[in-house]
Amino acid sequence: MNIEQPYDFTHGNTPLLISMPHPGLLLPPEVTDLLTPDARALPDTDWHIPQLYGFALQMGASVLAARYSRFAIDLNRPEDDTPLYQTATTGLFPETLFDGTSIFLPGRSRSEEIKTICKERIWRPYHERLRAELDRIKDAFGYAVLLDAHSIRGEIPRLFEGPLPDFNIGTNDGRSCAPTLSAAVDKACDAPGCRRVVNGRFKGGHIARHYGQPDRNVHAVQLELAQRTYMIEQPPFEYRPEPAEKVQSVLQRMVQAMIDWRP
Repeated sequence: MNIEQPYDFTHGNTPLLISMPHPGLLLPPEVTDLLTPDARALPDTDWHIPQLYGFALQMGASVLAARYSRFAIDLNRPEDDTPLYQTATTGLFPETLFDGTSIFLPGRSRSEEIKTICKERIWRPYHERLRAELDRIKDAFGYAVLLDAHSIRGEIPRLFEGPLPDFNIGTNDGRSCAPTLSAAVDKACDAPGCRRVVNGRFKGGHIARHYGQPDRNVHAVQLELAQRTYMIEQPPFEYRPEPAEKVQSVLQRMVQAMIDWRP
């Protein structure tokens, strides 16, 4: 099974690393051949996140973005696939769309060989780069700040009741970062017409929970952004420049607050 470079990475010069585990659109043909037409449209992608955060490179943040779809392997789940949530969710190797329908054609599923290759050539390289960059930043500054950047449809009844707030900030109930960083992010997202919540439905996935270790001077925050704020949530999932520009102004303020923050 041929696997291309599994991520794009840009080295920054500030204490902040932005991780983007779910914008990828690539799939190995061996996985594509298993999928239903609906799944091949990749509806559960964190659409346009690298574009939305394009300003971050000029601000000096390091940026790590996955190139493969979560339907190959979910980079925000632990390698041993330990469940993160007690409610409905998807695992390391998703088998359903967020609405609960199967991603596979009848009688089809991933082989153990496909799973092993995706772990070795997609999941591990991404996490090795993530860990190495956090270590480099910590060596340079004495601490590291991690933003795990996501987006999701604003309403998915199977996963959560009612519409999501626009900005869903997760810190693993305060365990993945210092309280002052959480407060700085929350304040930066305080904008007219923008609804936000801290540790609501989304408290942080594997990346924020695993790498966020304030006692070791690594502080992690996850942001789950409601996609209605910057794009059309139905196929072909078009980017909406005018509302996106307004969201970017908030995100830019948030990124600057994370760069400026000191433990």
